[in-house]
Amino acid sequence: MQREEKLLESALDAVSQRINDLKSSIHSLISKLQDDPNVNWPSVLDSFALISGQMNAILKVMKNDKTPLLRNQIVLPLLLSPDPDEELAKSTQNRVSALTHDITPDLLRTKPDPDVEIRQNQFEQRATQVPQETAQKQINTLNKVVGHVLDQITHSREEWENEATVREAAAVTCKTSDTHSLIASVGLGRNLKHGSVSAPSQTGRGGQATGIGTSTGKAASTIKTNIKAATQVHPYNR
Repeated sequence: MQREEKLLESALDAVSQRINDLKSSIHSLISKLQDDPNVNWPSVLDSFALISGQMNAILKVMKNDKTPLLRNQIVLPLLLSPDPDEELAKSTQNRVSALTHDITPDLLRTKPDPDVEIRQNQFEQRATQVPQETAQKQINTLNKVVGHVLDQITHSREEWENEATVREAAAVTCKTSDTHSLIASVGLGRNLKHGSVSAPSQTGRGGQATGIGTSTGKAASTIKTNIKAATQVHPYNR
């Protein structure tokens, strides 16, 4: 008996916690619709998606194997009084100030409000009066429209992604590795090859050129030969 009571208590705590989360989400949605002048449809859809997820979480907790069947439990008020109850008002966020004979049937009912139930039955009757062929045609038409919209969204998304990729590629004008290599070459002399540097030649006595530095001997002999030949054929040479 104690084990069943503990299971029931833990299950009620879990359900109560998730119901409080659901209440806060509904309250924020109502506040958004009433007070926010810049509310838009995507924001409302996000709120509805959050509420739907929280309701599914409540159903999962209630369908869990460890959760006892709450339908077998009986809920009844222990005291009905027209006097205000501070604890009841606090727990219900001042929506119910006293557990009176008038509001108790509404709190303990297991069916929707009679007006809501009548409207729901009317909608169901109108839905059943539509012929099967007409309903199937409408369903096919709706599927085509939705499929066309999905194709347009997919195509537009691919174009946006391609444009974003092109813009990112065009925005890159340099590579970090190349920049670091250039800085290392200029500042530290990395990746630079050491080559031989030839010094300029100087002209000695008798009009002969003498090479200084690391110039090769072949180049020096060529210069000498040319200078000698020019000296021999000079018309004013005595």
